[in-house]
Amino acid sequence: QVQLVESGGGLVQAGGSLRLSCAASGRPFSSLAMGWFRQAPGKEREFVAAISGSGSFTVYADSVNGRYTISRDNAKSTVCLQMNSLKPEDTAVYYCAADPGTTGSRAPLYRYWGQGTQVTVSS
Repeated sequence: QVQLVESGGGLVQAGGSLRLSCAASGRPFSSLAMGWFRQAPGKEREFVAAISGSGSFTVYADSVNGRYTISRDNAKSTVCLQMNSLKPEDTAVYYCAADPGTTGSRAPLYRYWGQGTQVTVSS
């Protein structure tokens, strides 16, 4: 079993930045592919970014590519999502996800999920 705890959400003005963190426990962290997803009210959960266990491979949704950066520190068992140039449409609950399988963009690939952290971007 893997436990994931997100932090770093909050309220920010459009154009601002936030950094989300996700702390993992319960399994060797470097064995886990990690992903970030988000869900806005009334919408389906959507992929944001993912990173492989070694950190050598990353993938982003088109909507955040160039504005967001995913990174990981395997020594600290954490994955971060640096979000810059935030837009009101980035407002959502952001979820951290983990899986020992292949890094991917589809939510069903991920076995473990955090409880989510709210990000609100005001215009």
